[in-house]
Amino acid sequence: MILPQAGFETPALIAQQPLETHEPGVLSRSHRHDALHPAQNDVAAFQTMGSKCPVREGSEGDLRPPVLRRDALLAPDQLISQVADELLKDLDRNREEYRKNPRKTRELVDRYLLPHFDTQYAAQLVLARHWRDATPEQRKRFIDAFYNSLLQNYGEALLEFTPDRLRILPYRGDPQADRATVRTEIRRNDGSRVPVNYSLRRTADGWKAYDVTIEGISYLKSYRTDFNSEIQQRGLDAVIQRLESQVAAGKAPDPTGGAGQASDGNS
Repeated sequence: MILPQAGFETPALIAQQPLETHEPGVLSRSHRHDALHPAQNDVAAFQTMGSKCPVREGSEGDLRPPVLRRDALLAPDQLISQVADELLKDLDRNREEYRKNPRKTRELVDRYLLPHFDTQYAAQLVLARHWRDATPEQRKRFIDAFYNSLLQNYGEALLEFTPDRLRILPYRGDPQADRATVRTEIRRNDGSRVPVNYSLRRTADGWKAYDVTIEGISYLKSYRTDFNSEIQQRGLDAVIQRLESQVAAGKAPDPTGGAGQASDGNS
């Protein structure tokens, strides 16, 4: 989950291309029932989804149904609500400490958001056709640099965010679908509300977010537009090196024009 700061101005809408979302690793329709109702066939469902069936401690070879991760069974809106609640409670308890130590702020994002963010899938969508031409090493470096860039950009924006600013709207999606959009609203300092929507996909480990759209502007599409032009001109290695250098210098780029961090002047 990416939370924008309390108030921000939205840049002009950029030209956007449709995201390609048909990728391997998503449960097929024939597997959805087991994924939604694992209690009926836990072992078979988890084997079908590519997960290893864990063995309970002290019971070698035990083939009883596995102990399921609590968040793997949550609906998309429940997952967003749980992550936001846990993260913001931690933030409230330790806000001053996080203000003093930016590294701890990044650890906060890592601890609560990374397990539920599909970093590789997001990076693959950002690179689009360039992903196919990238070497395994380039892919790994880009994923790391891309995630660290996001983490640096939005970790500090959390410091002034409070739970009363977030409202999660009722979920209207199809529970059988492979994709979901969870709609939320963020209250600005002036009282106006900004739509912030999270795009998620179903995986073997439960729902994972891969994009956030603020007032109609998709972060992935914005990054893809920015990187595509540079890759065509300078090559993928140059883009990766730029990202790595900017992250190391604490100056990660924000191709959305600051949609997630700009202040409305009332803070």
